[in-house]
Amino acid sequence: MSRLASKDAYGVVTEPMTLTIQRLLPGPIERVWDYLTEADLRRQWLAAGAMDLTMGGSFQFIWRNDELTDPSGARPAGAPEEHRLEGTITELQAPTRLAITWGSTGGVTFDLEASGDDVILTLTHHRLTDRATLLNIGAGWHAHLDLLGIRLRGGQADPFWDRWHSLKAEYADRISA
Repeated sequence: MSRLASKDAYGVVTEPMTLTIQRLLPGPIERVWDYLTEADLRRQWLAAGAMDLTMGGSFQFIWRNDELTDPSGARPAGAPEEHRLEGTITELQAPTRLAITWGSTGGVTFDLEASGDDVILTLTHHRLTDRATLLNIGAGWHAHLDLLGIRLRGGQADPFWDRWHSLKAEYADRISA
């Protein structure tokens, strides 16, 4: 990945079934770290749920994507109003690295690097199970990270689900079968 991440960069497949996506976010790095690890801040862009911020600590993410923006847009057919995921912290180096388990995949790593007044966030979602999952995850992370940037900048977000639908189509065009 380029060290010059943009604020809306698309994710790329960096090895078979691994998605890497970067964002250039307003700092300082401790503020971005808080948005990753503190439940009240994280629920504004991703999912609620407390984290035991220790190596091996557990957490539960609780997604309510309909509550992320007003209006929320059209939720995909079959998508629940709420989704929960339990996980474990596998790496912890505050405020620069957080790695967690993620369901049946190989997990997610968040790396933060100060860059002047900004922060480069590199998210890597390892070992996705198939192309359909890769497209859903790619669109999901992209939409959620867009929302993180908007929250950090104090901006106004478009309907979450509308953005997700648009991004899923774009990722289907960008990531070969």
